[in-house]
Amino acid sequence: MATIKDVAAIAGISYTTVSHVVNRTRPVSDEVRKKVEAAIAQLDYVPSAVARSLKAKSTATIGLLIPNGINPYFAELARGIEDYCERNGFCVILCNSDDNLEKQRNYLRVLLEKRVDGLIVSSVGGGDSLVDSLSSVRTPMVIVDRDLEHVNADLVRIDHELGAYLATSHLLQLGHRHIACICGPVQTSVAKMRLAGYHRAMLEVGVAVPDAWVVESDFTAPSGYQAASQLLDGDRPTAIFAANDMVGIGALRAAAERNVRVPADLSIMGFDDIQMSQYVYPALTTVGQSILQLGEQAAEVLLRRISTRSDSPVQRMIVAPSLVLRESTAPPATAFNEFR
Repeated sequence: MATIKDVAAIAGISYTTVSHVVNRTRPVSDEVRKKVEAAIAQLDYVPSAVARSLKAKSTATIGLLIPNGINPYFAELARGIEDYCERNGFCVILCNSDDNLEKQRNYLRVLLEKRVDGLIVSSVGGGDSLVDSLSSVRTPMVIVDRDLEHVNADLVRIDHELGAYLATSHLLQLGHRHIACICGPVQTSVAKMRLAGYHRAMLEVGVAVPDAWVVESDFTAPSGYQAASQLLDGDRPTAIFAANDMVGIGALRAAAERNVRVPADLSIMGFDDIQMSQYVYPALTTVGQSILQLGEQAAEVLLRRISTRSDSPVQRMIVAPSLVLRESTAPPATAFNEFR
């Protein structure tokens, strides 16, 4: 691989001058610049980003740590972050921890070793070691989607509790009272808040929630399928609130296999409003906010923190979700019979 000294030898000038041309740190004549550019083209020379970052004290890179790259939610979130960073001259290094605490810890160490200018972290959850690690980090950082207590960093997320409350309230307003909840892994703050929103809505109308109505799952379609199968093979509810859209999509499959019609026999409600939820059949009623915009907001907050190096108080941006009505929810069959 060609070096800056090779370029200097072919151009017939000092490597210091080549460095000034490459990094634009000092004016040079057009003749010298053309010699350097010709030598670079001849050797296919690629300047060292590491050396340049040491001089500039900036790598123009952002580290993004997500828990599950298969989940379309995080793919859309990463796209919003990447788009905003690219428009502002930053590259994104994406690390997917596969819901694995050890991978999450290792990736964090790798990103810090690469001297990224900032971090955006959506945690796996349940790991005090991550909190301990992030608490000592001096790199500008934004926590997105999942709260991390005792970490002094900017936060951008949707209002999970309110979203679950709106979703469950929608089912209640349709006339459902036998509403089951497929919640996410309870060690995560997201699952806890969404379960709390479900319970709040049910409590407001005086509906007791039997233990059998709440089934824990991962935030994945296969796990949603298994949880919904458990519910549908028992004392079947008239509606299911799924803790995210992927769980809801899994529940749609479980219903179809049992010839349970959605929404005539069973209403299914999701959360997040991923793009895929529009294209399943029936299209999934859900709650959410633009995931791309949420990613852009997280990136905007981080780049502003990087550019100012401010010691100002951390921000907590809690975005209100809204109801997205589609085809998977309707009044229960008993409600139709009552109005006849």
